Amino acid sequence: MSEIIKVGVAGTGSYVPDRVVDNAFFEGILDTNDEWIRQRTGIAERRFVAEGQENSDMCLVAAKEALENAGVAPEELDLIVVATISGDYQMPSTACLVQKELGAVNAGAFDVQAACSGFVTALGLGEAYIASGRAKNVLVIGAEALSRFLNLEDRGSAILFGDGAGAAVLQPHSVCGQAEILKTTVGADGEGWSHIWIPSGGSKRPATTNTVAEREHLIRVNGREVYRFAVHRMGEVIGQMMDGYDQQELGLIVPHQVNQRIIDAAVERHEIPGDKVMVNIDKYGNTSAASVPIALHEAQQAGRLEDGKLVVLAAFGAGLTWAGALIRW
Repeated sequence: MSEIIKVGVAGTGSYVPDRVVDNAFFEGILDTNDEWIRQRTGIAERRFVAEGQENSDMCLVAAKEALENAGVAPEELDLIVVATISGDYQMPSTACLVQKELGAVNAGAFDVQAACSGFVTALGLGEAYIASGRAKNVLVIGAEALSRFLNLEDRGSAILFGDGAGAAVLQPHSVCGQAEILKTTVGADGEGWSHIWIPSGGSKRPATTNTVAEREHLIRVNGREVYRFAVHRMGEVIGQMMDGYDQQELGLIVPHQVNQRIIDAAVERHEIPGDKVMVNIDKYGNTSAASVPIALHEAQQAGRLEDGKLVVLAAFGAGLTWAGALIRW
């Protein structure tokens, strides 16, 4: 049996669109206001892609920054994994579009569809490719253009989501010398498949004039069930990642930015102080698969990732799915 190769995060990057959409935008559309949205979600504003701007465009900006920070050229990449539920097309994969535009001529490419858990799931896949010796340089991206799938007549979902992209380059830890991935996990509970979903557009119910008229190609959220699931699973993932480690070693929790109350409840379960939790939901809302990598990159830029300390990534999403990672930064 060949030796398992330790894997590290060599560089990160992120991108959010220029268009800022504050809560006032929804006041003329829905029965809501800034105070109501802030109190229930913690969101003050989010970013929407511009007309003509696509998911893959955001991927490219985040990817180029991550590659530059890692000191890796596109042609050195062995694999590109893009986590998204809002790719440019149903096919081909967004990862193939990114591969073309980067000029990553030696890289395989595919997408991962695990919704808000997507980036952390893709991170585990990239880690596995390197750990098994099948790749040396892997680019992992989480990106969403969810503003294109919002039902602006539904207060329960329209106010939640935003657009953006985040990326990370993975290498053998012996090469990059930093941010060793200690463990990862993924899980799913398909019983909750309809709590966050888009009813039409797939092979079961292809888009027709009727499904479009009924807004079945837009996001639907069962807020009460999602909240209950999220608090339990996010807290569970954090505990699973920290199992066997002293909490004094914890540097930062980087949770999926879904709802401030959910984040607070999950970390309070483990008595983790607020200054050890990365939160930017107030600026970007829920960017699904882009949420964790954007927050991770911003934490690094802000100097919140301490050398030698533990960093926990925790996410959950449609499916229902969840994923976690523990990194020794």
